[in-house]
Amino acid sequence: MVSCIGVGEAAGSLCSNFKRGVSLSNRQKFYINGEWVQPTTTETLDVINPATEQPIEAVAMGGAEDVNKAVAAAKKAFETFSQTTKEERIALLEAVIAKYAERMSDIAAVISEEMGAPAGLAAKAQAPTGIGHLMTAVNVLKDFEFEEDMGTTRVIREPAGVCGFITPWNWPINQIACKVAPALAAGCTMVLKPSEVAPFNAIMFAEVLDEAGVPPGVFNLVNGDGPTVGATLSAHPDVDMMSFTGSTRAGVEVAKAAAPTVKRVAQELGGKSANIILDDADFAKAISRDVFGLVTNSGQSCNAPTRMLVPNARMDEAAAIAKAAAEQVKVGDPNAEGTTIGPVVSEVQFNKIQGLIQQGIDEGAKLETGGTGRPDGLNAGYYVKPTVFSHVTNDMTISREEIFGPVLAMIGYEDDEDAVRIANDTLYGLSGYISSEDPERAKKIARLIRTGNVHVNGAPPDQSAPFGGYKQSGNGREWGRYGFEEFLETKAILGYSAKS
Repeated sequence: MVSCIGVGEAAGSLCSNFKRGVSLSNRQKFYINGEWVQPTTTETLDVINPATEQPIEAVAMGGAEDVNKAVAAAKKAFETFSQTTKEERIALLEAVIAKYAERMSDIAAVISEEMGAPAGLAAKAQAPTGIGHLMTAVNVLKDFEFEEDMGTTRVIREPAGVCGFITPWNWPINQIACKVAPALAAGCTMVLKPSEVAPFNAIMFAEVLDEAGVPPGVFNLVNGDGPTVGATLSAHPDVDMMSFTGSTRAGVEVAKAAAPTVKRVAQELGGKSANIILDDADFAKAISRDVFGLVTNSGQSCNAPTRMLVPNARMDEAAAIAKAAAEQVKVGDPNAEGTTIGPVVSEVQFNKIQGLIQQGIDEGAKLETGGTGRPDGLNAGYYVKPTVFSHVTNDMTISREEIFGPVLAMIGYEDDEDAVRIANDTLYGLSGYISSEDPERAKKIARLIRTGNVHVNGAPPDQSAPFGGYKQSGNGREWGRYGFEEFLETKAILGYSAKS
């Protein structure tokens, strides 16, 4: 095991923050059946701080036997938890919210250390998404009617069963909470496998649930990798539903593993979202705003507006605005005052982004700013230059592949019809963006974009609205009432109200 001792002054300071947040006794244990237990394996993995390239701590890597124990606990707990009342589950979620609020600053600090988000972003956006989804789940549950009569038939909405969750590292608590909160509200039980790249926030979340009094077996946590823990969970015959967030490639593997048991599979996958700047938009306002939106979280958001579509006749004007905005982005230490973006999450991700930037150059896109290598003055850490390419065509690699970094591809179009065609010319369909001074024109085009979300004139995310994608961006929906309903089965009892 690698500890925080002896990794240098900066890393040592971060490790101190880490030790304040996550219980040292739980960092290499799993949470199964209401207890922190030792793994059945001895394998561990160093969790690397991307700002320093140094280990924070090691996390235990589980195996099939750990998954089997967790699923068995969830299956047993489902017998009773599925029969709890709406009022009981509301009270439980409110207790979780209270405990989460007590730990939120620690959760934010750990997220920053694990995946490199600036401290301000972690405190103001990353950690608060968790409590936001919990509060949304309570509100949905309070208003939801689980039964209705259709003539003499009673239609009942029941919890789907044991749910397996696999979550990523980029918005880790967001993607954990948007699954766990509605599942608890619906009366499901669950097993979570968080990303092994950023696992400690999930351990803290498990501690929150334990402290809030979630019954044993209702929530279980097993750390590990996808090919071992993820595959076992996906294929497990006692798991009724899999909910996965991550890459399209990994999502395909989850679906394949789940297929023989014909379980329900919900997936939120990759994206290559188009951002249409219409010719009547305020270019300076919209382009600058959306460049900052793209680079937020170092560009590591599946719904990031990575393809900016601008009129061909105004490409140079638009590119100059985007270049100026990108050059205002301050890349640096997540804990430093004024940092806009920190590092990307890992060496693997850094190398992937560098390779795709080079491909953009090689394929003839015009590099306006940024490029390969670290920003000046940053000699360690997985820092990427905010990069803007203009005069990009939609067949270039940087237009087709999800880069997951602070890299913008600016593509020209001739008219509204051409913009819609280019926007929809992708394997993905997670999100879209449109800016126009004419709201009716923007709304008309929004209806033509084949994506699960469309943001008009910079509208922010809405945790009550459905979130999910078309095409290879996934299936099913998360967030709000639509996400809640994913965790319900529908039963018809015929003759329920029949007269004798």
